[in-house]
Amino acid sequence: MKCKVAGIIFLIGSIYYILAEAISATFFNASLINTYFFHTISELGIPNANSPLFWLMNSAFILIGLTLIFGNFYKFNDCIVKRNVIVNVFVLITGLGVILVGLIHGGNPLTSGYHTLGAVMAILGGNIMLVLISRSMEEFAKYQKITLILGIMGIIIFWVMFFNMKSIYMPVFERLSVYTLIVWSFSTGIYLTNL
Repeated sequence: MKCKVAGIIFLIGSIYYILAEAISATFFNASLINTYFFHTISELGIPNANSPLFWLMNSAFILIGLTLIFGNFYKFNDCIVKRNVIVNVFVLITGLGVILVGLIHGGNPLTSGYHTLGAVMAILGGNIMLVLISRSMEEFAKYQKITLILGIMGIIIFWVMFFNMKSIYMPVFERLSVYTLIVWSFSTGIYLTNL
């Protein structure tokens, strides 16, 4: 029963994130395509006229962070048989990083450093977490292989983004490196509900 509850939590967190971002992007002060291609996810969470649903995007950041932490320590952690401590450290780094992004928005010179720290914790830390998880479970079957591929993709895309911060397509790289975590959260939900 705990597996199913944890699985449902992962599913709800990931679905809420995708829907919240899509709705926030729809009401952003740009066309939907321009928003996804030329505006970062963080911009959707800045409280100003451009993003009237900033609170929805920030709630998605906070919820996905809580999902990762609660889902892991409630049940998923039982699946980790090797490197348990380091995996838990990266779960906390990732979850707290995403929550920090939701609580401290970008665009404010006084607090943008904290927002950036949270983003790095969430994106880089989260994709490293995926690689660690994939190699820390009892078997290396389909779910673990998907987790490893997502983690490696996320790390590579993060570094592409890092070295192209001034590119007009930087938001695309940002989204791709974040979506690896959302896809993993969804696939983990499916994995746990089928245990």
